[in-house]
Amino acid sequence: QVQLVESGGGLVQAGGSLRLSCAASGRTSSTYAMAWFRQAPGKEREFVATINRSGTMRSYADSVKGRFTISSDNTKNTVYLEMNSVKPEDTAVYLCTASPVWRGSSWSQYDYWGQGTQVTVSS
Repeated sequence: QVQLVESGGGLVQAGGSLRLSCAASGRTSSTYAMAWFRQAPGKEREFVATINRSGTMRSYADSVKGRFTISSDNTKNTVYLEMNSVKPEDTAVYLCTASPVWRGSSWSQYDYWGQGTQVTVSS
């Protein structure tokens, strides 16, 4: 089993920055791919970004491309999401997920999920 714990969420003004962290523990060999999704009230879960363990593969949603950066620190089994130039529409619960294989942007294919961290962007 893999446990994922997100942190770093909070309230930020539009145009500001925030960094989310997701620490993995347990069977970390099953975290070849890690990703961030987000879900706002009344909306479907939305892909944000994904990265493989070596950092050689990354993918972003068009809505965050150029503003968000996903990175990983394998020594700490942690993946980060650097959020810059945030907008009110970025407000959501941000969820970390992991899989032993590359899954891309389809949330239903991921194996492990964290509880999420709330990000609220004020205008």
